[in-house]
Amino acid sequence: MDFELPEELRIFKHSLRRFVDSELIPIERQTTAEGGEKLKPEYYDRFCKRAKELGIWMADVPEEFGGPGLSVLARMIIAEELSRTIALPARGSGHIMGPSVRAILFSLTGEMKEKYLLPALRGEKVACFAQTEPDAGSDPGGMRTVAVKDGDSYVINGVKRFITGAGDADFMQLMAATDRGKGSHGGISCFIVDMDTPGVKLGAQYSTMMGDRPWEIVLENVRVPASHRVGDEGEGFRHAQQWLGAGRVRHGARALGVTERCLEMATSYAKQRSTFGRPLADRQAVQWMLADMYIELQAARLLVYKAAVRLDNGEDARQDAYVCKYFCDEMAFKAADMCMQIHGGIALTTDLPIEKFWRQQRSFRITEGASEVMKMVIARHVVKTYG
Repeated sequence: MDFELPEELRIFKHSLRRFVDSELIPIERQTTAEGGEKLKPEYYDRFCKRAKELGIWMADVPEEFGGPGLSVLARMIIAEELSRTIALPARGSGHIMGPSVRAILFSLTGEMKEKYLLPALRGEKVACFAQTEPDAGSDPGGMRTVAVKDGDSYVINGVKRFITGAGDADFMQLMAATDRGKGSHGGISCFIVDMDTPGVKLGAQYSTMMGDRPWEIVLENVRVPASHRVGDEGEGFRHAQQWLGAGRVRHGARALGVTERCLEMATSYAKQRSTFGRPLADRQAVQWMLADMYIELQAARLLVYKAAVRLDNGEDARQDAYVCKYFCDEMAFKAADMCMQIHGGIALTTDLPIEKFWRQQRSFRITEGASEVMKMVIARHVVKTYG
């Protein structure tokens, strides 16, 4: 087993580290509008130009569609390094790496490919992903949005909640139940729905503690052609799994960057700050917090890199992805919390990035698969494997 990154990825990682340290961290409190998560236009344009120069433009896009065809491991290194700063949005630093296209769209063929995938790749159309509902977040099997077949169309009714980017989207990748009795095991289908379709309405917009503002989408008798269904009926959740695994590992990669930055800041401050005549770094209570951060960071990096390599090898890495999501999101929140504790009162101000790391990491323990759900699925695997 080789625990070292290949040389080309080490060089790649170093160039990204240099970019973050020299160009992003010095201006990280200036790049977004106050209280928000959207890059100011001048920074967005600058960072997009640098993304192209660094070779991370359209990083998630396969070569056959005009992307660089980067490995999962390379993409995780990008997430790890860019997350060391709050200069970029926590959700979607990919905004500076070209159009955000979920893997579901790569399943489109023929007319649908021409109408949705290719314009999305060219940045001519923007998509959002609509799955979460008021009563179905971590449990998609409880989905109440229903698509009923009616001739050569489906009639869709329901409400989606916390949908990021819905206000700017041209179309949505909509998950709806076509057989509620089957739940997520063959009962959910995916549809491509234009946002200007009659019956589609934007509802409430939520202001979150993370700074982003997701939307509610209301669907009232929305008629969608059957040709807009992605794959066969009941395959929606399977299509979602195409990107969920890598997405959970990406959570882990992002947590690596946050934890490393918090460790850097906490260690530096502990050496500079003195209380009662001695540096904080001499206090065992502080030393143990730093040691915990370091130990968990080393373990987490192995988990993330292992899962990424398994995905690159085409192996079943679902359990690795669950473990990454759970362990790393929990780790990064604890790291941000300990970094805040070591810094004391100054950490509560917006002069430092700590409070934003803390808020974002707290949210990741809930969104895109709550920690309790990850642990439940892991426990199910343990009982089956070791019982």
